[in-house]
Amino acid sequence: MIPLLLVGHGTVEESGVHQFDAFVERVRARMAPSGVDVSGGFIELSAPAVTEAWGELVRAGHCRVAAVPLVLVSAGHGKGDIPAALEREVRRHPGTSFEFGRPLGPHPALLDLLGERIAAAAEPSSWSDTAVLLVGRGSTDPDANAEVCKVARLLQETRDFAFVEPAFVSLAAPAVPEGLERVRRLGARRVVVAPYFLFDGVLPQRVVRQASDFGTSYADIDVRVAEYLGDCDGLAELVVERYREALDGDIRMNCDTCAYRVLMPGFDDKLGAPQTPHHHPDDPSGAHGHGHGHGHLPVS
Repeated sequence: MIPLLLVGHGTVEESGVHQFDAFVERVRARMAPSGVDVSGGFIELSAPAVTEAWGELVRAGHCRVAAVPLVLVSAGHGKGDIPAALEREVRRHPGTSFEFGRPLGPHPALLDLLGERIAAAAEPSSWSDTAVLLVGRGSTDPDANAEVCKVARLLQETRDFAFVEPAFVSLAAPAVPEGLERVRRLGARRVVVAPYFLFDGVLPQRVVRQASDFGTSYADIDVRVAEYLGDCDGLAELVVERYREALDGDIRMNCDTCAYRVLMPGFDDKLGAPQTPHHHPDDPSGAHGHGHGHGHLPVS
């Protein structure tokens, strides 16, 4: 059976690393009855590195790998850094190859998980009087930011919230305080800030601090913070779906609004630009890696 390789970005927060490791174990246990080996690694900041996870699978006798990026949107990491890290492993291990799966979102399973996290912060019976601020990581890629906005709109269309607004914790506007101010001016008296993140890390913790600071500053609005998505069965099921899709499905990322393929006003410099991953100090080569084109199709 072709093994599954889970690829994360990495974090300096030990709690996030432990959650990633626990999630890999959850997926491993889920795939064990099918005889599918599972390994996981990070592209930077944390151990185990992707090169260790890849080596583990090679030593187990595998030459072909199905890699699923543990990212919610297809920004720079999903389009460039992760495929490049995998390509470096192919070059280190001649005769090996990989199929590259899609990012996890948007997906109905993620909407369900977000709904569960928000319900833990505010009873569903109160949702008609509750606004939600969905907070994504933020990116210089407009298509990635638009995906977060799409998830916010899907939440509004499929749940009973008063309204849902998007915000970002880095690199894009509105920032969390700006998003909360917008929600307050729209008349909300209760808001749940929902971090659109998989595991703990520096940025999710920043979301919590900024939301708490805002709530302390304004007595006229009840600011609550939901948990991030986290290690759970629902997320594991989605990863298994992406694994099977990578092997048997037709993997196509969205090209219609990708700034690397289509001229988007204000992003002229991205059109046709190669994906040149930044330096990853945890990679044993110590090199900057090779520039790769936009990874719309599986690389093998």
